[in-house]
Parts: sequence; structure tokens; C-alpha cells
Amino acid sequence: MDYRTLGASGAVVSTYALGTMTFGAEATEEQSHAILDCYVAAGGNFIDTADVYSAGVSEEIIGRWLAARPDARDSVVIASKGRFPMGAAPNDVGTSRRHLTRALDDSLRRLGVDQIDLYQLHAWDPITPLEESLRFLDDAVRSGKIGYYGFSNFLGWQLTKAVHLARAHGWNPPVTLQPQYSLLVREIESEIVPASLDAGIGLLPWSPLGGGWLSGKYRRDQAPQGATRLGENPKRGMEAWEARNADPRTWEIVDAVHAIAEGHNVSDAQVALAWLAGQPAVTSVILGARSVEQLEDNLAAAGLELSDDELARLDEVSAPRVGVYPYGPMAREQRSRKIAGGR
Repeated sequence: MDYRTLGASGAVVSTYALGTMTFGAEATEEQSHAILDCYVAAGGNFIDTADVYSAGVSEEIIGRWLAARPDARDSVVIASKGRFPMGAAPNDVGTSRRHLTRALDDSLRRLGVDQIDLYQLHAWDPITPLEESLRFLDDAVRSGKIGYYGFSNFLGWQLTKAVHLARAHGWNPPVTLQPQYSLLVREIESEIVPASLDAGIGLLPWSPLGGGWLSGKYRRDQAPQGATRLGENPKRGMEAWEARNADPRTWEIVDAVHAIAEGHNVSDAQVALAWLAGQPAVTSVILGARSVEQLEDNLAAAGLELSDDELARLDEVSAPRVGVYPYGPMAREQRSRKIAGGR
């Protein structure tokens, strides 16, 4: 396992993080504890959860795992999030001081810890003034309830605004951003990645296998069945079966990943994960697993090195589709210049 700093902070985390959205939903507590044990034994030290995962059960499962292994708290970095509804009342959602105060305290209680190492706003809140949210996060750092803070699902301008507001007020700065990112979803490269690089923000990609599409488990024009996310719910979220199956680009990417995997005698998932871990600004790729076996296969990506030709092939086949302006080649050329000048 390799390690990197958590964005521009001095905290050190493993290149692959353990996402725990499956805990209490797709994995029982016993299975979840086995997954945590396997992850730590492999050298992983970065565990990501959220209050909304299984309505708090994911945090509780992690909390009981930590309580049963007192030495683990000193070796792992715990990340959680708040923002989405944890109740039906108007103030049970959002990034207001009112909601976040209770959300953070509840997460601390469920996890059984005095401090959450990385606390993240789970998404942008169009109602709460950003200054209110940032001041809360700065107060939480100063009080010791959290070590660092970051965001999830922010756009480029939202991230940049937050960075400069924190700087202008002398508040602690954000260190991370958690976006969806994979060979199938590269649109963040137009604005979010440059904004992150400019601010020294570390990216923590979620859904690195595109909801299972990049694992090689699905077949063209054969609707998924059985104990997989799409087998259980083909219309699931952004990775829904019908739309992606109908898009030729999906299968061009899947086929390229599979061909490279066969050449290395590794799984398709390992190729997709190795590509993502090497992208600019990426600090740690978040792995989601239902079983120890699935996690072990994913973690093996840490030992896979792709050639320049293989990386170029993956870049080419998965290139994000953009219009002529403002992200097309000619528009990008308008924003560049040669140091020597001239036409």
C-alpha cells in the first residue's frame, strides 16, 4: 500500500480508502467487521463513512469495531459527512450551523470517538450561506471535534469560492473534495480537477468502478441479475442499466479495460482502479465492498503498474465528451500560450 498526504495537510492516508456505504445495508455487521480487519491488515488506514449511510448504522458498526480494537483508533484516519436528511423536520437537513451541530455530535457519538479526522459537507446547500457553513467547520476544528474538513459533490466554482472565503476570513482551509470519478465519468476534469490542483485540494473519488460497470461483471445487452447492485435494482441512480448499456462508449471503455486486464492476468477492476489512482490531484480512491473477497481483489490494484501505452489507450477510449465551447480543443487553445510567444 502506498501513502499520500491528505490534500495539502500533513495527515497521511493510504492510496485506497475503505468506503462503508455497504455497512448495515449490503453487508452485515459481522461481514463489515471482517472487511475492516482485512483492509487494515493490508495496510489501509483511511475509513470513509457518513451519517446517512444506513441511517447511522454504518457509523455505529464502525464505532463498535473501534471499541473492540482499541489500538485501531490510533492507526486509522476516520472520515464522515453531514448534510442529507436524518429526519423529517426542516432543520434535519442542510449545512446550517443548526443542523451540522447536531449532525456532528451524533456522528461522534455513533463512532464513539472524541474527534473525527476529516468531516465533509456531503453536498452543496443552496439555502445556507457558505460563510455560515465554513465558520461552523472552522469552529469545529478549533474546538477539536474535527481535525480537517472537506466537501463532497461540489462544483468547481463552489470549491473555489469556499477556498477563497476561508482564506479571506483567516479560517482553516478545506483539504479534500469527494467527487464521482472513474473511466466512465471524467467530466470533472474540465473544471473540478483544475480547481482542486490550484487550491491544493486532494480528490477522494467515489464510485471508482462506475457502480460495477468497470468490474467486468456486466455483459452487453444482457440485463444484470442476481446479487449485484444493478441486478437488484437495474434503474439504480446514475449507473442505471438501460442508459449506459445503450451508449457505445460504455462498451468501448469496458472492452479496453478487459483487454488490458487479460494482458496482466488481473481483474478488470484492478485496471480501472490503478488508472484512477494515478490521476492528477487524486489522494485516495474510495473502495466499496460487500465482501472480503471483493475487497482483496480491489486492493490488489495497489501492486499494478500500467504502461504508458496502456494509460494512453484508456485515456483515449474514455475521453469525456464535450461541446465545442468552453471545453473543446479550440476553446482550450484560447486559454493556452507559448512561453516564446508568436502565433
